[in-house]
Amino acid sequence: MNATILSAQCEHDEGGQHRTFQYYTKHSPFSAPGRHSALLDMLPSDPSGVARTVQALLIYEHAAEALYGYKIPEARRAESHIRPIEEMVDALLALDDRPLSCARAPGKRLVGICRHYMLLSIAILRHHGVPARGRGGFGAYFNPGKFEDHWVCEYWNTSDGRWALLDSQLDEVFIRYLGIGFDIQDVPRNQFLTASDAWRTCRRGELNPNLFGIEFAQLRGLWFIAGNLIRDLATLNGHEVLPWDVWGAQPAPNSTLSDSELDFFDEIALLTADPDADFDALSRRFSEDDKLRLPQTVFNSLRRRQESVFGG
Repeated sequence: MNATILSAQCEHDEGGQHRTFQYYTKHSPFSAPGRHSALLDMLPSDPSGVARTVQALLIYEHAAEALYGYKIPEARRAESHIRPIEEMVDALLALDDRPLSCARAPGKRLVGICRHYMLLSIAILRHHGVPARGRGGFGAYFNPGKFEDHWVCEYWNTSDGRWALLDSQLDEVFIRYLGIGFDIQDVPRNQFLTASDAWRTCRRGELNPNLFGIEFAQLRGLWFIAGNLIRDLATLNGHEVLPWDVWGAQPAPNSTLSDSELDFFDEIALLTADPDADFDALSRRFSEDDKLRLPQTVFNSLRRRQESVFGG
C-alpha cells in the first residue's frame, strides 16, 4: 500500500478512523514476527498474494487427509494450538528452513485451523503497512443451511474505501470442494457473519441460534455465539486468541443465558458491530471489564487445561 495514499485517506476519515488505521497497521503481541521480521519483507502485500503465500505455508487440520492426502501424525496436532506468529514461524522453519516465499508440500506445512490462516494473513499485511484485523464469526459456505464457527482477516481496501473480508483458507482445493462462487478477497457479508452480526440477527428473531456453532461437535446455540462475541472483541483489541480459549464471561456449553447475560452480550454486540464507530469505547470496555479482559492464563477447552496466553 502507498503510504502517501493511506496518510491522505486517514486525514479525511471521520469518527476516529485515523486512529483505527494506526492501530491496525501495528503488530499485536500475537501478530508480531519478532526475530523473523526480515522473512516477511519479501512476501507480497496485496490480498491475493497474501492468500497464496499463506495457503502454501499452512494446512487445515481437519481436511489434511481428505483434501490434501496428508495424514497428520498425532505429535504434530499440537501445532494448531500455537498462538503467536513468531512461534508459528519457528515451527514452519523447523519443518522446512527455506524462505517463507517458497511453497511447501502438504507434509511440510504448519498444521492449523482458520484462525492461523487469519493471523498469518494479518501479520503479513500489517508488516507492509496495510490495516488488518481478525474477525470471529460464522461462515455460511461450509455446511449449507448452517453457520460454522470461523475466523477471517478483515483488511482495508484502499481503492474502495472500505473494510473487506479475506478468507485465506479457501485455496483452489477448498474452492472446488465447497463450490465457492465468490471472491475470497471480498467475502460477501451474508456469507460470513461476524459474531455481532450473528448475535443481533438471532436476537431479532430472524435466524435460529441453533444454526450457529460447530456441527461435527454438536456445539450450537446462543451461548456459543456469546463466546465468539468475547473472542471477537479480544481480537479487535489485538489479542488474536485461539477459537477454543475460554475466560471471563464466556458461557458454559449448552447453558441458557439469563436476562442480565442477554443484556450484557447485547452491549458487546453493539460495540463490535462497527469497531470504527467508537474505537475508544471498544478499547475501554475490553481493558476495564474483568469479565472481558484477557488474563495471563486461559482455559484451553480442547486440551482441558489452563495455559499461558503467550506460552504456545
